Amino acid sequence: MKLMVITDLHQKRSVLDWINSQIAENKPDCVLFLGDVTDMGTGEDAADIISGIDADVYAIPGNCDPRDLPEKVAGVCRDMHGKAADLGGYRLVGLGGSNITIFGTPFELEEDEIYDTLKANSSEGMILMTHAPSYGILDQIPSGLSVGSPSIKKIVDEFHPILALSGHIHEAIGVVEQDGTVFVNPGPARECRCAFISLEDGKVADVRLVGPLD
Repeated sequence: MKLMVITDLHQKRSVLDWINSQIAENKPDCVLFLGDVTDMGTGEDAADIISGIDADVYAIPGNCDPRDLPEKVAGVCRDMHGKAADLGGYRLVGLGGSNITIFGTPFELEEDEIYDTLKANSSEGMILMTHAPSYGILDQIPSGLSVGSPSIKKIVDEFHPILALSGHIHEAIGVVEQDGTVFVNPGPARECRCAFISLEDGKVADVRLVGPLD
């Protein structure tokens, strides 16, 4: 199975042509959209943007998305906020929004809510898609401060997902393998960045980050 992972488009609609060209070239089975579809936009904006993606999309909101994004996009994609789904035999678990920031953005959650919502859907060896990263992994802002979620990291430690996907921190692009979990932040789609991830036999077989010069 091949996944295309995008995040942090921030309403830059001009990038949709690039996203669709990557879909046509790489032929993923589906697209996982990790949030910040809009930039303080509306749920209708988000639905319009996602409907322009030429693939099956599984989506969660980011902290810059409106609170009604899950219900507004449900008609054009698979809403994964606080939900689980079967994805080609893999369990996919999603949670959008972020832990509390200093910016007071629309979709922020307390740590207890993050943990309780994820735990209700989590299982061993899942694929985890969150907007915010685990604390201490792909979560450093330019000052060097880690701003990820301790609750997401706790879920990872308890359930050992094979793959943990996040965005949110635009500078923390990368792939990290730790204790059997592959963590991926593809970087912001608004900069023409994404990731293609191949899964085989219950494991992550390959991760390829695509950037604006690729």
